[in-house]
Order: sequence, then C-alpha cells, then structure tokens
Amino acid sequence: MIREKQASQVIEAMRKEGGYATLRRLNEIVDSSTWGTKTPEASIRRIVQQENSIFKIQPGLWALEEMRDEVLKKFELNLGDKKSEEQFTHGYYQGILVEIGKFRQKMTYVPAQDKNRKFMGHPLGEITHTTVIPQFTYDNLLKKARTIDVIWFNQRDMPSDFYEVEHTTDFKNSLNKFYELQDFYAGFYIVANKKRKEEFEDKIHASLYTPIEKRVKFLDYNRVVSMYEGLKQINTLYW
Repeated sequence: MIREKQASQVIEAMRKEGGYATLRRLNEIVDSSTWGTKTPEASIRRIVQQENSIFKIQPGLWALEEMRDEVLKKFELNLGDKKSEEQFTHGYYQGILVEIGKFRQKMTYVPAQDKNRKFMGHPLGEITHTTVIPQFTYDNLLKKARTIDVIWFNQRDMPSDFYEVEHTTDFKNSLNKFYELQDFYAGFYIVANKKRKEEFEDKIHASLYTPIEKRVKFLDYNRVVSMYEGLKQINTLYW
C-alpha cells in the first residue's frame, strides 16, 4: 500500500510536468516528506525503473506510457528511427553538460549550428549562455573550437573544459580537435555510450595522440547523468 501511494505521487508529478521528467526533477518536485525514508531518491529511482506505466527514454529521463505519443512528439523523437534517436541523444547530453556547466558558474557555449537542437523540448540556444565563441585565440584554432559540442569558459573567457558527444561517429574527428587545442589549460572529454569505451581506448593510444593521451577522458552517458542528478554535490565531486 505504501509503495503504491509513493508510485502514485511520482506518476502524478510526471503528469503535471507534461508526462515526463528527469530523475533529478522528480527528486525536486515529489513530496516525500511522509515516506519515512532517509533515501527518498533511491525510492523514486526504484519506482521509475519498476513501474510498468513508466518507460525510459534516456538514462535519467522517464515518461508515462499513457502519454507516450504526446511526449515523443514534443521531443521530435521517433523511437526505432536511427537518425531521430541520434539527434535526440546528442541534444540531450549537450543540454545536460550545459546545465552542469551553468551550475558550476561557467559560461557555456554550443555551436551556432546546434542552437535549434532540443533538450527537454527547449532549443539549446535558449538554455546556453552563448553560441558565439569568445575570441580567446588565433582564428585557425577558433575554427576548430567552434565545432566542439559544448565548451565551458571561466570568468576570463578562457576555455576550461571541452566536450564532444560521440554517439556513433568516429572518435578521430574529436581527438584531432583536442590535439590542435592541446596548448590550452583545459580538460578534454569524450562523452559516449560505455559500449564504445574499448573503441576509444584503441584510438587514444595511437602514437599520433601521445601528447594528449593522458589528458582526454572518456565519460559514459550514465556517469554524466549521475553528475547531473547530483548537482547539489558537484562542488565536491570531480570527473
């Protein structure tokens, strides 16, 4: 009975959100004060994972079966269509990285050509600080940097972190960009499905990339989502 009541609260909260919500959002809006547990986040996680009336769109993002068509239409997502899924996935993780960067008081950037990609139904251009890259270096290097999926800048308008989301494309393109930008005191990150970790390792250990081999980090999707869900702890957590 208690579990059913808790599940009903979660489902109703998702209805009010439009039929979907990230786990982080559910932790914010579900009133778990009467649940009698010290770990309501764990309870909410179990509910979304186990309830047949809820389905997963992406790690950390859930929706109601009763509103499936409405939600997928809002997200412009056609499940089963490879191109549609790739577009959604790319925008989803770009958006998460932008949100984390903003929480860490960084200025966030996405390329102008990506400003209309959607994150939770909103264009990336609306949630990102800028789509115009600061003039922090020479034009030939800016040309490389402009195409990077997400960049965080510090208060001096210098890049602190470069992120490339690689759902299906070859890692070499991203690694080549990082190679060209190696002289900047910044972090380099590849974000991808954990199934691609071995492929990443094969590429990064090529002799060409020796200068950046130890600087480029692989972040799988679940790790990025975990960081997003734990934003309140982000000042004490590091990749």
